[in-house]
Amino acid sequence: MTHDDASDDAPQVAPAHDWPDAEDWVWHGPLGAPGTWGKPGLVMAFNLECPGCISRGIPFLKRLQGEHGDALQLALLHTAYGHRDLPRDGVEPELLRFAESFARLTMPIALDVSGERARRWGTEGTPHWFAFGADGTLVRSVYGSQENAQTRLEYLLDELVQAPTS
Repeated sequence: MTHDDASDDAPQVAPAHDWPDAEDWVWHGPLGAPGTWGKPGLVMAFNLECPGCISRGIPFLKRLQGEHGDALQLALLHTAYGHRDLPRDGVEPELLRFAESFARLTMPIALDVSGERARRWGTEGTPHWFAFGADGTLVRSVYGSQENAQTRLEYLLDELVQAPTS
């Protein structure tokens, strides 16, 4: 499912205006809010216990990184929304092991330990993607990791990367 920012199920608070604080960034961060990047970007809300996130979402992000390089800002928000509530010290060590040793991620990762940020952003579950234009506006919100969701995101990101920046 996809929806635009202006739809009835739009985020309660635009993600760029409810951005993680510096202390929430646990890997390759902190990262400023969209609009400070100077380029389009994609943020995936995910959870380590989400099979679609780990088996399809993370590999998709890594492929995008290889295809677009520095022309696209990629980031992850690990959220408890829709998953078990665990304390930060119960999540962060495992997340860091995953990022460093298993997935070998080089993109920033923030923690949403309570799941409240993801809820305010209007996530429907995990993975949930937020695509931003170079000016920081939320262009599209997409839920899911299946081929259809990935194809829609690929086309959109190709357009955003090729769009002239002002």
